[in-house]
Amino acid sequence: MLRVAVLSVHTCPLAPLGGWETGGMNVYVRELSRELGKLGVATDVFTRRQDPDVPTVVELGEHARVVHVDAGPPRHMDKYEVVDYLSEFACNLQRFRNFVGARYDLIHAHYWLSGRLATLFQEHWGVPVVAMFHTLAQMKNRVAVDASELEQQIRVDIERRTMATADRVIAATDVDRAQMLMAYGANPRTVTVVPGGVNLGLFRPGSRRQARRALGFGDERVLLFVGRIQRLKGIDLLLRAAAELADDPAGLRIVIVGGISQGAHGRVSEEERESARLHALAAELGLERLTDFVGPVPHERLPLFYRAADVTVMPSTYESFGLVAVESLACGTPVVASRVGGLPTIVRDGENGFLIPWRHPRLFADKIRAVLTDPTLRRRLRRNGLATAQHFGWSAVAERTLDVYDTVLSRRASTRALLVE
Repeated sequence: MLRVAVLSVHTCPLAPLGGWETGGMNVYVRELSRELGKLGVATDVFTRRQDPDVPTVVELGEHARVVHVDAGPPRHMDKYEVVDYLSEFACNLQRFRNFVGARYDLIHAHYWLSGRLATLFQEHWGVPVVAMFHTLAQMKNRVAVDASELEQQIRVDIERRTMATADRVIAATDVDRAQMLMAYGANPRTVTVVPGGVNLGLFRPGSRRQARRALGFGDERVLLFVGRIQRLKGIDLLLRAAAELADDPAGLRIVIVGGISQGAHGRVSEEERESARLHALAAELGLERLTDFVGPVPHERLPLFYRAADVTVMPSTYESFGLVAVESLACGTPVVASRVGGLPTIVRDGENGFLIPWRHPRLFADKIRAVLTDPTLRRRLRRNGLATAQHFGWSAVAERTLDVYDTVLSRRASTRALLVE
């Protein structure tokens, strides 16, 4: 049986979604590991312990489990604070490996912090590395509004080094791949595109009436946002667009699903600052009573929100993939999104949603209004969106990922054979 060590150092695939360091990557690691297990691949997902009471080993599914590794205080930390504990993480991971007698054929690293450890174990264990970054520091820095949003140089350096040393790098979209080649000088022969996925058994169409009843919504028009509360997600733009629509006689409701992670040691987190800014903006725009800041929502409950919504809005300044768009389309809800990053590979303008080329509230408002007021258009967008989502099932993603593993392992075996000769 193929055994893979999956590194997700700074965030656990079991963590509640919507917090500052939890989102699409958590879903990706969890669902991919489960699907690989069904294909007969044993995966151990190593992540930093953030709760002193969580068991060391938690089963994810067939042949898949999460291993919580002690590294620093067992609490939430900013990603740059985690850097100081990478050596402790490495030592305790190695200790676990020796204790249980596990031997791995391959390392799959997620995010730049994991990439730093992967390059270490790549040499120490003598196994190949597959890396995925989910977001790129260089691209985030290009859209940063102020200095507080800039990623540090250490992240850029680790991303570049990991791309140079990994046996294979997985990009979520062709756009993501092109950005790696352009901004980091990645080797085009080692970067492969494998998209993210969606659980089509969970995210599927359902009764809007029943979903609204379950959530306590009425007959108002619902604009939905799902994601982390951070500035690059563009929630302020959603609020300003909603203000253009607030005189709709049918009524309006803005639902923001995303969590709050409390600052460590009494410090106010970036997410808390952004949340306070958004609450103040909603009040300033006269939307305070129309806006629900829901907070974090368990993943299995998210389909209710998509089914209850009239439109999902993604006004991001950067998205490497856009999992929320796929989830929404899979539930039959059209998407109005920024034309950035990987979103154009999911949202097809005028077919299953709309893409907005400029960050202007009125442009978003115009397309949202079209979805809300044109039943024929809405039915067409829904039908095409459901068809689009079928291409992103996790079973297909796992099979393509396994193909990457097989290619890397075959090349490693061929290289060893040549060296022996």
